[in-house]
Amino acid sequence: MASIVIRGLDQSVKDQLAAQAREHGRSMEAEARDILTKATQHPNVGLALFRAAQEVGGIEDLPVPGRTDIARAADLG
Repeated sequence: MASIVIRGLDQSVKDQLAAQAREHGRSMEAEARDILTKATQHPNVGLALFRAAQEVGGIEDLPVPGRTDIARAADLG
């Protein structure tokens, strides 16, 4: 097995990773391994985010903000 070191990681990211690892009952290393494994299996970011949302209960209940702007034609001339 290969190993990597990640330098320059923001403390808030490390804290979030630690909290997520606790929620899943595993070490930060195991949590990071799982996240990286899933990310490389789904290289399309949009698809990966969609699948991650499905894992936590879906996206159906997320609010969709209303538009406050007015569509207009582009000036191509």
